[in-house]
Amino acid sequence: MKKNTAIKEPVTTPKEKKILGVRGLSAMATRAQILKAAIDVFSTFGYEGGSTEKISKLAKSHDRMIYYYFGSKQGLYVAAIQEIYKQFNEAEAKVKLDIEKPEEALRKVAYFIWNYYQKHPEFITLLNNENLHRGEFISTSSETKDFSTPAISIVDKVLDQGKRIGIFRQDIAARDIYLLIASMGYFYLSNQYTLTAFLGEKITTKAKLAHWGNFIDEVVLRTVSSSHQV
Repeated sequence: MKKNTAIKEPVTTPKEKKILGVRGLSAMATRAQILKAAIDVFSTFGYEGGSTEKISKLAKSHDRMIYYYFGSKQGLYVAAIQEIYKQFNEAEAKVKLDIEKPEEALRKVAYFIWNYYQKHPEFITLLNNENLHRGEFISTSSETKDFSTPAISIVDKVLDQGKRIGIFRQDIAARDIYLLIASMGYFYLSNQYTLTAFLGEKITTKAKLAHWGNFIDEVVLRTVSSSHQV
């Protein structure tokens, strides 16, 4: 799967551009380019192998600019993880949901998460690397935990409507359903190579990916259905 780590240039209004000036806009662009390169490098080589030299070379910048904008290699690494969460939330916020149709809305949420993981393998590999470090670096961030709130709140709204009209279980929690969707997609893709060897079949063909996406939908909807009481 091809990486898709595009970081949009900072959006500025004409008034903001005037205030920032040419140098200010250039600084914003340089920082964004370094961050983009960091995501590419860290997701490919991990924290240890992701040297500032590799990052600055890919960003067509200089090592000193990394320290100027991010303070240290660790600071840049944490910023990279924060950025991938931010990108995920921004993309999820654009998903159009009809809350009045909770089953359809929940399908869309599940599809979005599954599809996003496929299109952004760097999201999975970067988080895998941080999990190998037992969250050592991201635990120093006071911002990352805030990214879970909007993600789970979307599921919460959908579930509330389903409960209100009687088609979803009253005892189901948004956090649990979100983790169910995320874990089924994350595990499948993060373990695709070992699973392919273990099962003796390539699990990332177009047909197999579509099948698993449908299976996620089925599992999620059966789990939340009011007819499936535990």
